[in-house]
Amino acid sequence: MFREMRRKKQQLSADECKEILESGKTAVLAVHGDYGYPYTIPINYVYDSGTIYFHCAKTGHKLDAIEKDNKVSVCVIKQDDVVQEKFTTYYKSVVCFGRAERIKEDSEIKRAATVLSEKYCPDCLDSIADEVEKAFPALAAVKITLEHITGKQCIELVK
Repeated sequence: MFREMRRKKQQLSADECKEILESGKTAVLAVHGDYGYPYTIPINYVYDSGTIYFHCAKTGHKLDAIEKDNKVSVCVIKQDDVVQEKFTTYYKSVVCFGRAERIKEDSEIKRAATVLSEKYCPDCLDSIADEVEKAFPALAAVKITLEHITGKQCIELVK
């Protein structure tokens, strides 16, 4: 169903893709937006065993788009170094395809918010539970079940 990568020499291994997804800070989420236009938005996320979680407000463009069409794409860029003298960019990135759904269970929303907080606020672990409870009334969370993951790097980084 998904296309094979054209430049297979540059394809990252499954382990390299997983490392990028686990260590990445920002992803770009792509959804089928209003009037047939793609809508992309940067998100903070956490990757956990084939699933991506993120939080958002309870209403908005992202959730509306996911409700209409749950097929999404997510891109995480690990390296993006412009090498001017060679007129190129040294890059590594991962692109994922999957299906997004708004999390309905309160306990799962709190779990998603907690693991996100643990990733982004490792110096504040003692405060996370209180912060999640405080933010909970305004909080929505989404999980993306990944169906296809590919990673690619520039030819100059191929070993």
